[in-house]
Amino acid sequence: MTDAEKALLDGSGGVARARAMELLVDYGRILGADRLVETTNVAGVPGQATPFLRAFFEPEGGQAAIFSRFDLDCDVVFDVPLAGVRTACLQSGVDPLGWQELGKPEAAFIASRDAEAYAGSLGVEMLRTCTPYLAGNVPVFGEHCAWMESSAVIYANSVLGARTNTEGRHSTSAAMLVGRIPYWGLHRPENRKAQDHVHVKVPVESVFEWGMLGYFVGEVAGEAIPVLDGALSQPDVVRLKHFGAAAASSGGVELYHLVGITPEAPTLTAALGDSRPDTIVYDETARRRVWESLNANGTDEAVDFVMLGCPHAAIEQMREVAGLLDGKQVTSRLWIFTSRAVRDQAAAEGLLRVITAAGGHVLTDTCSAIGNAVPPGTRVVALDSAKQAHYLPAMMGIEAWFGTTAECIDAAITGRWRGVAP
Repeated sequence: MTDAEKALLDGSGGVARARAMELLVDYGRILGADRLVETTNVAGVPGQATPFLRAFFEPEGGQAAIFSRFDLDCDVVFDVPLAGVRTACLQSGVDPLGWQELGKPEAAFIASRDAEAYAGSLGVEMLRTCTPYLAGNVPVFGEHCAWMESSAVIYANSVLGARTNTEGRHSTSAAMLVGRIPYWGLHRPENRKAQDHVHVKVPVESVFEWGMLGYFVGEVAGEAIPVLDGALSQPDVVRLKHFGAAAASSGGVELYHLVGITPEAPTLTAALGDSRPDTIVYDETARRRVWESLNANGTDEAVDFVMLGCPHAAIEQMREVAGLLDGKQVTSRLWIFTSRAVRDQAAAEGLLRVITAAGGHVLTDTCSAIGNAVPPGTRVVALDSAKQAHYLPAMMGIEAWFGTTAECIDAAITGRWRGVAP
């Protein structure tokens, strides 16, 4: 530890920062880290509250008790200082404008509102999204971060070349106060080389195709780092967003390389380093198997719910949805999740008006999986997210169809699933 870190641990920065350092030192020892590394970019859920957390901790000292006792796992309650580094608050379970549409009790809305006000008073940015990189937080190449949320972590590592492991509430809350995180895992350059090689033999162009490829990669790679080459189109942010989210769901991928596309893979050799793994092939057979797996529990073609925006929809996706809905009316419940920043842009462009006129609902801050929310009576859902198709049926006990955004909007309008196998 540096002298500055030792001083913080000894209490020079106050009780809260001393406890944060103690937590991070213990965490680092368990992980086998030999030191801490400075970070100036933290993304987590500091102080986020639920009615349960409020009832359990707040009598000991209000919102500060939740942060002290729960976030920092401390046995005393203390005054929490301002965030020491840039810190963003990611998604919660409640949309402050749409909590009633989500079926949330007023107590959940109040708990979330008060927690947001408290975190904001500590200097935390209220991004409230799983896509902070679409809401103004875009770390630079090589920057050490402390981020939660698997789909955000894989994007930061792979697309931006930043350095972060998938952190949790405790470690990010501590990092927020002292600007440190254990130097292990993907913070270390020697741990960022590819371990698996996937050669793509079928064209991968659409968002739908990138999502299926990501799901395949997660299944075959597990927690390893894959590098991909072959028949890949030049992907945009939306395609990379869906690819990474799928790979982090079917597997535990936190970093991938795309040859000639992502910053640490100018060539296959550069991405692999000294490793020479066997090549895994993604072909028509693998592609069809992924589609069948994602649609395995879909039997009833009567769709009563369509959910889009996992990870949170980009403005390009909002434009696509508005174009598909313009002048039409939905017969099934349609929820589209996005960030507050993108929602505001969609409103400014008139997209929100088109979607709402068609009967759709644009929601922020959460999604059906995080918020554990679907419309009452939902039996069958249509999804354009491989990640959500992976989680939602098991979490909510419903059938799911996975397809393109256009197929999902068609299901929202007709009430029927008419998607076709690729």
